[in-house]
Amino acid sequence: MKTALIQFDTIWEDKQANLEYVQDKILNLPNDIDLIFLPEMFTTGFTMNPEMVAEEEQGETLQIIQKLALDKQTAITGSWVVKEDNNYYNRLFFVFPDGSYKTYNKRHLFTLAGEEKVYRSGDEKLIVSYKGWNIYLLICYDLRFPVFSRIVNENYDLLVYVASWPDRRIDAWDALLKARAIENMSYVVAVNRCGTDPNGVEYSGHSQAIDFMGKYIVKPLINEQIYITELEKDPLQTARQKFAFLNDADDFEIK
Repeated sequence: MKTALIQFDTIWEDKQANLEYVQDKILNLPNDIDLIFLPEMFTTGFTMNPEMVAEEEQGETLQIIQKLALDKQTAITGSWVVKEDNNYYNRLFFVFPDGSYKTYNKRHLFTLAGEEKVYRSGDEKLIVSYKGWNIYLLICYDLRFPVFSRIVNENYDLLVYVASWPDRRIDAWDALLKARAIENMSYVVAVNRCGTDPNGVEYSGHSQAIDFMGKYIVKPLINEQIYITELEKDPLQTARQKFAFLNDADDFEIK
């Protein structure tokens, strides 16, 4: 599966500028990309002002991403701010090449920034089937909670994190992503923003791809850039059969 990681400096609370940037970058990608990754809240930055930027689920952003997916015949994933039933959500979308889509509401809200005060959390996992791959999609702070990403009853081949993870804790980001890949014997792709927001928070990016043994496929990226890489499923299946570590995992229940 050929993938593209788009790491960029999100313009603060400027949906139109960010959408124009994303459209330009995606339309100029090769036509054989299967899946495109965008950061968390890629249309606005990690804002705690949802009332200023939120849109309905089937609003402008979704319509633009659907058209891009159709035009390029690719899947696209990333999160943005959605208002529904007078609640605000940090909602991840996985848009298929035919324009259909599935969503996930961020479960672990970042209390250090007060995210839980303005957004409502989700409680359901999203694992999508796409081109023979089972893909588990999560958002940023979810990375710190390994139980929620652990392979137990449901299986997946690729674990995805879209993020706005600050530079001051980037060592934790790098370490935890490798841990998630190793403990679940899964590919991990993580896409983070770069740049600095108006609150003075710096983001160094470090978007990356890791294989099921914890080895880098894409080393942490610095600055604004797009990286195209290919993931192969056969080596994953061979490694899981050979080592079978997942067969010895503990059973547990998430409440």
